[in-house]
This record gives sequence, structure tokens and C-alpha cells, in this order.
Amino acid sequence: MEFDSNKPIYIQIADNICDRILKGEFKSGDRIPSVREWGTGIGVNPNTVARSYEILTDKGVIYNQRGIGFFVAAQATDLILSEQRKLFIDNELPAFIKRAELLGINIKNYIS
Repeated sequence: MEFDSNKPIYIQIADNICDRILKGEFKSGDRIPSVREWGTGIGVNPNTVARSYEILTDKGVIYNQRGIGFFVAAQATDLILSEQRKLFIDNELPAFIKRAELLGINIKNYIS
């Protein structure tokens, strides 16, 4: 995993896990690698991974079964899609529309 220096690593790890869930690499009920496994695998401090897992747990994307590990929640895909769609609409879409208008692209011509 390559890291972007403009974004905290723990956020990038959480985003990577969400992307893997959306791609179907991790499915509902699947156990995800432990904090130590994940940290060792990508070369970061386990505390950084633990922070990522805490964020995802707070959002309801994953849950912890004490002594067993972390698992993908049943509603994980829906939660991630909902959040990602909102972020896209709030942050990326306005810039896209502005750029299209600047370039003289009428988006209505491309929507069926």
C-alpha cells in the first residue's frame, strides 16, 4: 500500500478497507486481518491500524468479537456507499460540473 503524504495514514487504511469491501474482497461476516497482521503487512505501527479500525467500528462498518477479531458488518456496503456518494456529491461533483462548464461541455448531451 502506497501512502499519500497529504492524508493521514489511518484514514488511508480505513479508506482501503472500505474500497476492499466495495470490491467484494471482504464480504459481510468476513474476518479482516488483525491489527498486528495489517500493520506488519503494510509496514505501519499497529496503533495506526487500531485507529483505523476504531473509526470503522464507530461507523458500523466493522465490529469486534472480543478475543476473535474484527469482522465486516452486514450493512457495511450500504453504509460505505451512502457515505461515499454523499462525499462525491458534496466535494467532487461541484468541481467536475464547474470544470465541464469551463470547457464548454454540456453534460445534458451525455446523459441518457
